[in-house]
Amino acid sequence: MTDLENNIIDQTDDEILPIANQFWSDLIKASNDGKYGEFIKHFSYPLIKGLNEIEIGNQFVKSELTRNLSGLVDCLGIIRRGQHVTVLYRQRSTKLEGEWLGRLVLGYEEGEIKIFGASIF
Repeated sequence: MTDLENNIIDQTDDEILPIANQFWSDLIKASNDGKYGEFIKHFSYPLIKGLNEIEIGNQFVKSELTRNLSGLVDCLGIIRRGQHVTVLYRQRSTKLEGEWLGRLVLGYEEGEIKIFGASIF
């Protein structure tokens, strides 16, 4: 199947969430551990190509939030658009008070589900 035949928006929440939740969990672990290679291992080619490695490297070293993410996460929902889904998470920190919005964008690349965007606001 080509990527045009695979459209993640056609999958149900029950099909998407186990994959999204595992990716999010992997991102949290890699971020907390400061392991850049592990952090980007499920990223799509366009996302990797567009990353500023110096900025991300500084984030791993300097950001108290991204080095202290809690495993206590709530999925807030899924938004479907075009060839991608955005999974929204309520994210907490082990050191900072409050809650953050986590965003994970998934789609198909070469027949596999990949991460096309990931951020915390």
